[in-house]
Amino acid sequence: MRAQLMWRTLPSLVLGLLFLSTPVMGSCLDKDQELLRQLQKQADIMQRTSMLLNPYIQSQGLDKDGLKEHCRERPGTFPSKEALQRLSRQEFLRALDTMLDHVLHRLKALQRDIPKAQDLETLNRAKQNIRGFKNNIHCLAQLLPGSSETTEPAPIGPGTSPSPTPTPDTFQRRLEGCRFLHGYHRFMHSVGQVFREWAESPSRSRRHSPRRGLRKGTRRVPLSRNKRLLPRVQLPW
Repeated sequence: MRAQLMWRTLPSLVLGLLFLSTPVMGSCLDKDQELLRQLQKQADIMQRTSMLLNPYIQSQGLDKDGLKEHCRERPGTFPSKEALQRLSRQEFLRALDTMLDHVLHRLKALQRDIPKAQDLETLNRAKQNIRGFKNNIHCLAQLLPGSSETTEPAPIGPGTSPSPTPTPDTFQRRLEGCRFLHGYHRFMHSVGQVFREWAESPSRSRRHSPRRGLRKGTRRVPLSRNKRLLPRVQLPW
């Protein structure tokens, strides 16, 4: 029993230590490559189903009688990897920031079906990790060329509509929750792959060419209370 508890706790502990090494909310590192490596590591951990999906399935009793097989991402909830790859770096970061806002909103809604304090702690820890990840997204955006320019929101294209509003039926609501979490983990896997492509082959794509790439030594733009750094991407919900 103790070994099983340690096995469930270890991924959360690793993620907690990783996020403890991130800058305090509102402050940024000046090294773009270090930020990029940190975002890759965070995305790699956040894609693990052990962080959210598996605990949710167990807490909702969806791991019985083959119900787990129905916890598959609903098409159109999150953008595909290919859709993300077609975006410029600024567009990608804005879209990612918008999608994570949507995830935070859904996680808050899922709390109604989580009675146990331990499971609520897991959910709250996940929300805190997402906020830390979003902070690093903002920091990286400040180091991109033209980060101080006002840009129009760019749509991602098909495959970005949110999952439908959960039905009043408790079972269907729980099923929609596990489908959403499955899509979230898949989405974070795609995000990690895009960040890895930026680091490994920055000139492979025309949209992700060195011109639009990260500039070393660029001074970050101070955060302003009256001006959003990342305009919301207008998604075709």
